[in-house]
Amino acid sequence: MKKTAILFCFIFMGFYAHSLELKRLFNQSGSPEKITISGIVKDLATGETLPFANVFVVGTNNGTTTNIDGYFTLFDVPVENTSIRVKYIGYEAKTIKVASTMANTNIEIFLTPTTEQLDEVVLSAETEQQVVRFNKKVSQVALSPKELASIPNLGEKDIFRALQLLPGVSGTNESSAGLYVRGGTPDQNLILLDGFTVYHVDHFYGFFSAFNSEALKDIQLYKGGFPAEFGGRISSIMELTGKTGNNNKFTLSAGASLLSANIAMEIPLGKKANLLIAGRRSYTDIIQSGLYQDIFDLYNDDSSFGSDDQNMGGDFQNQRNETEPTFHFYDLNAKLSYRPSDQDIISLSLYNGEDNLDNSRESQNTFGQDNEGSVDTNISDVLNWGNLGSSLRWARKWNEKLYTKTIVAYSNYFSKRDRLSDVTVQRTDSTTNSVLGIIEDNELKDLTARLHAEYQINSDHMLEFGGQYTSNQVKYDYIMNDSLEIITRDNDGNLASLFVQDNWSATSKLDLLGGIRVSHFDITEEIYYEPRISGTYQLSDEIKLKAAWGKYYQFVNRIVREDVTQGSRDFWLLANDETNPISSSEHRIFGISYENDGWLLDVEYFEKDMTGLSEFSLRFQSALRSGSDDQYFFEGTGIARGVEFLLQKKVGAYTGWLGYTLSEVVHTFPDISDNPYYALHDQRHELKWVNMLKIGKWDLGATWVYGSGKPYTAPDGEYTITLLDGTTYEYVSVGDKNGLRLPPYHRLDLSATYSFKLGGGTGNAGLSLFNLYNRTNIWYKEFEVVEDNVIETNVNYIGFTPSIFFNVKF
Repeated sequence: MKKTAILFCFIFMGFYAHSLELKRLFNQSGSPEKITISGIVKDLATGETLPFANVFVVGTNNGTTTNIDGYFTLFDVPVENTSIRVKYIGYEAKTIKVASTMANTNIEIFLTPTTEQLDEVVLSAETEQQVVRFNKKVSQVALSPKELASIPNLGEKDIFRALQLLPGVSGTNESSAGLYVRGGTPDQNLILLDGFTVYHVDHFYGFFSAFNSEALKDIQLYKGGFPAEFGGRISSIMELTGKTGNNNKFTLSAGASLLSANIAMEIPLGKKANLLIAGRRSYTDIIQSGLYQDIFDLYNDDSSFGSDDQNMGGDFQNQRNETEPTFHFYDLNAKLSYRPSDQDIISLSLYNGEDNLDNSRESQNTFGQDNEGSVDTNISDVLNWGNLGSSLRWARKWNEKLYTKTIVAYSNYFSKRDRLSDVTVQRTDSTTNSVLGIIEDNELKDLTARLHAEYQINSDHMLEFGGQYTSNQVKYDYIMNDSLEIITRDNDGNLASLFVQDNWSATSKLDLLGGIRVSHFDITEEIYYEPRISGTYQLSDEIKLKAAWGKYYQFVNRIVREDVTQGSRDFWLLANDETNPISSSEHRIFGISYENDGWLLDVEYFEKDMTGLSEFSLRFQSALRSGSDDQYFFEGTGIARGVEFLLQKKVGAYTGWLGYTLSEVVHTFPDISDNPYYALHDQRHELKWVNMLKIGKWDLGATWVYGSGKPYTAPDGEYTITLLDGTTYEYVSVGDKNGLRLPPYHRLDLSATYSFKLGGGTGNAGLSLFNLYNRTNIWYKEFEVVEDNVIETNVNYIGFTPSIFFNVKF
């Protein structure tokens, strides 16, 4: 790998030197006057900077995108008879005539939000109404949070549910807001919010994401082949940029759905600073709506608790006192921004999100013909999980060529599950007590310092370089029956990384992005090299070829804990190359696209080889056996490959896309299965049809999702182990790993949103119909073995569910 990386760098430097020589040869005297234009792109209504906006010289291939703070630089712009055009999702495009006075100064370009137009206007055939923008770079997608109203959701706008409608991202996981991208799992995605890592993205068991769309202004998703500036994950990258708030005036917005309410305030603090505060909380612990009951019933399974009358004699009588569980979630976003000068931005961001469930209860039961015995059960059933994150960020545009950003970030993921049943059995001649259940406690802390620099050498080259230092602390305890320690871990690890990459316009048709990332991990004391390259070639004005290749490593992993009877669960651990190895992947991507002003047809083939995959299982070793917990960890490899098809209509009153993915995900774990097997998230076919229609003040949406059945494992019997003290434990005998398939998944969702003016503000109200034709989709199967007979129970996702929402902004 070291030789490959060094060879890669020499080849890239050779190309670079060759491009400079070509530029010298063709830069002849007598050419028209050309200038360099540098500036920033902002929202006209709020003064917010707009990241990743497209800025280009009309009629040429000379273009760029604004960086995460809205800055851009265009070189070699002719002065005479030339215009530049700026485009951004959710905003009216703007064309500006070039003048010589634009040289040697920072210009400000203001774009008008399309959502500010509340009058009933007829959209022209050239008006873009996109929620997402595809084909920016290889496997990169941009999403606008402010344009999500047209996409049906289960109650409120949700950025992760919108991303699940893209080809290559699984859209059939109602129980997880996490993204399964091109055969990867949610833990293999790096999620950055204003520079800090978010390890947990679920609210309400995954039916909602943990991010409030009212606090975000831009989302960038890299489905694969991502550049060297990002590291630590082997599947994909999601970069979220939080709002800085309205610079011009105080703004208050609020909204409510059947599950939660939210409020956001944007507060200018003088001319140079502003504060954004956005909060959201469910009121499910106060009001249990029909939607809440539908979701909660999927998880409120008491079958694992209580007492069994088979050892109590006849005439067992249940006298349980029913209690109502309490559940709520919340999240809070805050961001303080300060601009000491036109070149500097300093910001402090904070995020905190948490879910809390308390289903603790007590029950009394009697048995025997004369009620001579009783069973008292005290059930502790408490679960809470969430993420706390913050970052301090300083960005500076030193001149028209150099931009830097420095970040110090902290993140803390936590998950505590206390599910114990204290059972006291009283007979006429004896009293026995036992504690059954599990305790799981997982905590991950992340402290990171990061430096990123962009140096615009000329119109052909933009050099990016920087470094990162991350210190992780990961703890995990898994205890059965209050005393049996299955696994206990407390590990620290430090990762230091450097990267360099070059955005190179090799010719007027060929663009390349190449670089390398080098990391040192102190647990293994090894150096890891990650060379990467991607490129696009413009065959014609409409047709583009693209390709990417790269090597990736991951040093903190979410381990799957197999549970055949009740569905699999997971936990985070730090890699150590012993029980849970360092994960790695190699991406290979090839594609072609056809795009004009109104339509996009895009096809990409992807292939991802994965090593160092981990799984944790008790079914191959007795949990009662003494010794190290290493015996429960299994190492494997995997391959994900497939092809994505996308047809998108970009402009006009009616927009949307049709996406199809054909893929497979195959894992090989020699100690678990003699043969390779399909991963739990393998899905051969997935089809998504997204439709959005704007009629005056109405936004109408319809989505249809189809996915072929996913694999699962079923038991085929049971066996019993008797210990020396006479205690017996029953274990399930399991069939082929993921040898069966669930039925296909499909559903239709509809939504209607009406926008209106309200006094000095605006508002919208809407109705969303989830799973319109009430399809019974199976989430997973539960199994119980009784006298060697397997009893199978389907656990289904929710059926037809209507929801309403209301939002206002002043």
